[in-house]
Amino acid sequence: MEDLAVLPLFFRLKGRAVLVAGGSDAAAWKAELMAAAGADVTVFLGREAADEALLALEADGRVRLSGAHWSAADWNGFELALGDCDSEEEAQTFRARAKAEGVPVNVIDKPAYCDFQFGSIVNRSPVVVGISTDGAAPILGQAIRRRIETLLPKALAEWAGLAASLREAIGARLKPGGARRAFWEHFVDLSFSGSPDEAAADRLLTRATQIAASPQTGSVTLVGAGPGDPELLTLKAMRALQSADVILFDDLISPEILELARREAKRMLVGKRGGRTSCRQEDINRMMLDLARAGKRVVRLKSGDPSVFGRSGEEIAALKDAGIPVSVIPGITAASALAAGTTTSLTHRDCAQSVRFVTGHSKKGALPEDIDWRAIADPTTTTMFYMGGRTAGEIGARLIAEGLPPDTPVLIAANISRPDERRWFGALAMLGEGMAEIGHDNPVLFGIGQVFARKAALAEARLIQETGRRYANRGRAPCCG
Repeated sequence: MEDLAVLPLFFRLKGRAVLVAGGSDAAAWKAELMAAAGADVTVFLGREAADEALLALEADGRVRLSGAHWSAADWNGFELALGDCDSEEEAQTFRARAKAEGVPVNVIDKPAYCDFQFGSIVNRSPVVVGISTDGAAPILGQAIRRRIETLLPKALAEWAGLAASLREAIGARLKPGGARRAFWEHFVDLSFSGSPDEAAADRLLTRATQIAASPQTGSVTLVGAGPGDPELLTLKAMRALQSADVILFDDLISPEILELARREAKRMLVGKRGGRTSCRQEDINRMMLDLARAGKRVVRLKSGDPSVFGRSGEEIAALKDAGIPVSVIPGITAASALAAGTTTSLTHRDCAQSVRFVTGHSKKGALPEDIDWRAIADPTTTTMFYMGGRTAGEIGARLIAEGLPPDTPVLIAANISRPDERRWFGALAMLGEGMAEIGHDNPVLFGIGQVFARKAALAEARLIQETGRRYANRGRAPCCG
């Protein structure tokens, strides 16, 4: 768990007494919020005139207004105190009185005098989402609230009410652990599919009975994590991470993505990196089988897309042969992320009629010999080479030998979509030199084809401007981020 600026807590206020000092619009908003949570709210106005919003709340019977000053109030019985204080001196006095009475206090717009804060709220009660920026950026908190509002359907309130009504019955049918969680995860899936109908409760109870009667078997989900940027995760991938018991993750998975996983999930690194000591595929297969047989919900988290050079075929075959349920959630592959990051169309109709994804090395780590290199050297195709850092120079020479023009544009990128992404633009004849400049210690992808011509031209123009025409005539291209 990373450091928290504040700890989010939810305080039950139904029937509890709250003191509010001040008659402003801000005090009215806080009073209405407390009343909405069921609090018994008394607003002490002193000499202030009550805001229209406060008068409306009093008319509705939601708050009581008192003409007395808060200092004259009998604080016995109040469990929260909120003050709208004009001066620092009044704020200090209000806080001191609250602390002397043992009452948690909030002074509006004066964080230094607050024991607790109000964040932005998404209300699907009994589902309530609170958002805090620790007072640093309230506007950001409001923007986050708007984003969450669009993700949470209004019907969530109905489903939450249904969950409350079923909890005791489900607890009696299903023991704590995997079976009960499997039921509630199914329930969550339904809660995002529309409003519950009258028969929903009966169907859910029937499902709980079926789960209790059948032995619990685990499953494995191969999840594509994308190239690194956590915002490129799909919603389905997020849900899988949130429901996993165990996560077997690649060496290339960023900490930011793992941070989105279920807190209780066990995380196990099964890193596989070219040219480095790695877990054997056989060991990974055995781990997935053992965990699934133990009833665990396993997520095999892979960089990029599991079906693009992710060796998912071997893992799927091993799981199916053992009778383990397996599913695949696709991810954003590096080539797509690079195209997006450089605003390049890989199949621009003026340049390319197809796109190919090609491995840059064989099982032995050398240049693949079972590839039709003459077909790859097609000037009307965009070719994206994965895992070709150490063979880049050989690839460039081979393609030129097969007839691809030496000045064909090339784009190399490392750490795609991450803050430290680096790129190199140049010509096919300089591919080896470009790779040496980028390096291959980090994940590298390079694309070859006319769709990158504009990027190469821009890079050359920048090179001329920065280092002079003599360097440009030598065909070198800059390393640019």
